[in-house]
Amino acid sequence: MAAPRPPPARLSGVMVPAPIQDLEALRALTALFKEQRNRETAPRTIFQRVLDILKKSSRAVELACREPAQVDHLAASLQLITECFRCLRNACIECSVNQNSIRNLDTIGVAVDLILLFRELRVEQESLLTAFRCGLQFLGNIASRNEASQRVVWMHAFPELFLFLIITDHFLKSPELVKAMYAKMSNQERVALLDLTIAKIAGEEPLTKDDVPVFLSHAELVASAFVDQCRAVLHLTAEQPTGDEEALATIRLLDVLCEMTANTDLLGYLQVFPGLLERVIDLLRLIHAAGSDTTSIFSPCASIKAEGDITNVAEGFKSHLIRLIGNLCYKNKENQDKVSELDGIPLILDSCGIDDSNPFLTQWVVYAIRNLTEDNSRNQDLIAKMEEQGLADPSLLKKMGFEVEKRGDKLILKSASDTPQL
Repeated sequence: MAAPRPPPARLSGVMVPAPIQDLEALRALTALFKEQRNRETAPRTIFQRVLDILKKSSRAVELACREPAQVDHLAASLQLITECFRCLRNACIECSVNQNSIRNLDTIGVAVDLILLFRELRVEQESLLTAFRCGLQFLGNIASRNEASQRVVWMHAFPELFLFLIITDHFLKSPELVKAMYAKMSNQERVALLDLTIAKIAGEEPLTKDDVPVFLSHAELVASAFVDQCRAVLHLTAEQPTGDEEALATIRLLDVLCEMTANTDLLGYLQVFPGLLERVIDLLRLIHAAGSDTTSIFSPCASIKAEGDITNVAEGFKSHLIRLIGNLCYKNKENQDKVSELDGIPLILDSCGIDDSNPFLTQWVVYAIRNLTEDNSRNQDLIAKMEEQGLADPSLLKKMGFEVEKRGDKLILKSASDTPQL
């Protein structure tokens, strides 16, 4: 006769097996932790048992790393590891008590060590990739809005795991982990992360349906950081153009925003991001004013190159500001009107000119003005009046594909008969 099974324990009135020893029990817990009430009443002993399973299963991974022949026997262990990570991931959702309990058991260190072991396995199994992703999701969730957990993740994960994830592109798939670690990075490390983001967005492969929600979260992070710190670029000087790493990181934030707003899946979110358009126009005005000083790094003469041996780190910055304005105003009347109200149109037109430090500046001005005037009679009228008053260059308007015609007492901005010169 089989020995009697121990009575089940209760979790918020839901019956679960007391000894967490198998895959079915872990799956049951994972499902239970989808509900907030179950997360909030989970006993600490539950997480100790999950950690015990994780440690036991990780020994099989260690053995497979030492003896490649053992890889064929990893299936069961990888299933358990994956479900452990899923269970812990769910338990941490909006629950600081569980985050703290799990962290205090040193689960973060075990998880990071295990994820690092994964890279040593010479195998391409879907089960391994799933375990890898769930491990990252757990680290992201335990660090979410929890500074103590963020510090521990950073302590264990940097630099080895961080650099590994950057190389393998998996880091970007966990937005909570990106947010947690971005706050702790140096500006040089942030530039590396932002470069990876640009490569992913502007790469040959378009963002997948699963990528879009993740990159919307990244867009929030990038836009917030830019709004908060964009004036840091004003610290750059022609004498020491690389002397402020925060300014260099800000320049890269702008590059990312330009690529994000060129993506239709991300554009709508950024077009309504609080304060972004206003801050871009404000910064363009400051940069434009700074350019009148011939000693400024933002002066049109500041980046003249002699045999290619001089590099201006701010090269293209003004062009990208105007490009971003154009993107944010694409088929968006509210933003078109907002630029006009902030006197941004005269500023953009006045920015057009030969500038070696801003390649394609004229083309981006043309692009921005077109987006500002499309189906917007108010902005069209404004530019027409500027031309009459001598505040807008007729040849520039012609290059944009526009010309001003006087009909009675009214000025009309219309499409030129000639093909626009882009």
